[in-house]
Amino acid sequence: MRLVIVDDEPLARERLRRMIEEFPGWTVAAEATTGEEALLRVRETEPDAILLDIHMPGMDGLQVARALADFPVPPAVIFTTAHSEHALSAHDANTDGYLLKPIRRDQLSTALQRARRPSRAQLRAMGPKPEEKQGRRFVHANTRDGLVRIPVDDVVYFMADQKYVSVHHLHGTVLIEDSLRTLETELDSGFMRVHRKALIAKKFIQGLGKDETLGPVVRLRHADEPIPVSRRRLAEVRRALSDDGTP
Repeated sequence: MRLVIVDDEPLARERLRRMIEEFPGWTVAAEATTGEEALLRVRETEPDAILLDIHMPGMDGLQVARALADFPVPPAVIFTTAHSEHALSAHDANTDGYLLKPIRRDQLSTALQRARRPSRAQLRAMGPKPEEKQGRRFVHANTRDGLVRIPVDDVVYFMADQKYVSVHHLHGTVLIEDSLRTLETELDSGFMRVHRKALIAKKFIQGLGKDETLGPVVRLRHADEPIPVSRRRLAEVRRALSDDGTP
């Protein structure tokens, strides 16, 4: 997930950048010091979210948010402010929330999780199943908190279980209704089928092993359990390890 930081204070931007670096799956795509520069950076980088200071000289954060709402695919907007009286204005600006300075790590984490959910404008722009020639970029899951969008880059593996497929990603696990067959067709070459029940991300492969119960297994970074490998897929997994340079 890509994010733009907008604040006219260098120390505030640096503090936010350091905190964001602690969250897996989030990258600071750009920084801006004014509202005008913020709009330019969003056009250039097409981020998923923007951390936007309300009180800035010239074009303020509220004006920026209103301008962003007209973008074809607007990013999620999270206001930052040192003034609690701006909270009502932030709420009325149709954003994903606001953070009161000094910003705490747990508050930022909650806001970023909320920003992962696609807005109505984003859903309209992406369509019901956002697929591109280079492969699907997101999977969607209906959860108790609503519709959640998960970047394919964050997915460690998919595991089929009866009529659902569990998506194990860097931030947790959700259930989706897509079949493994559909996912295998729509995802790019960064994923491989290792078992009739398992589809994994090649970039997270650590190594092969053997389990007394499961038989051949593959170990993945960010996965608590080994993933079973069917015998007819072993050669393909070994090739993936060899291509990656993993011993």
